[in-house]
Amino acid sequence: MKKLLIATLVVVFGGPVTAAPLCDDLGFAGLLAKCNRGETIKLTLASGQPLGDNVVLQSGAYYKLEITADGSAELAIEGPSFFRAIWMNEIVINKIEIRPMAVDSIEFDKAGVAELSFIAIKPGSHDIRIPGSTGESQKVTISIQ
Repeated sequence: MKKLLIATLVVVFGGPVTAAPLCDDLGFAGLLAKCNRGETIKLTLASGQPLGDNVVLQSGAYYKLEITADGSAELAIEGPSFFRAIWMNEIVINKIEIRPMAVDSIEFDKAGVAELSFIAIKPGSHDIRIPGSTGESQKVTISIQ
């Protein structure tokens, strides 16, 4: 949190911003170390409901994205630019771990939870949205600093 605050102040008052992991001593686990983990990002797929809140991530930090579908409709999320800006560690669905090379979208036919763990890599602003939707509440903007 302290490093994120310092980075924000540098942006506001000028000067270069250097992305760094959230902790100084990563140890044997490297970037997957517990001290390098940010807050879990939660998205909810429900018919007519907002997807979630916009998020700011730190490049080089480890995060989890938890997507919960309530089963009210067959819904998906897509975000190719976001998925290309991260290194995907794994996707867990029903206690089954998947280690994909690339992802464009994830679709839920009925209620369920998918948990994605990843390291934010490429700085920029990326949208995750429900395909075919145009409403502002049907997308989440994820900014990587």
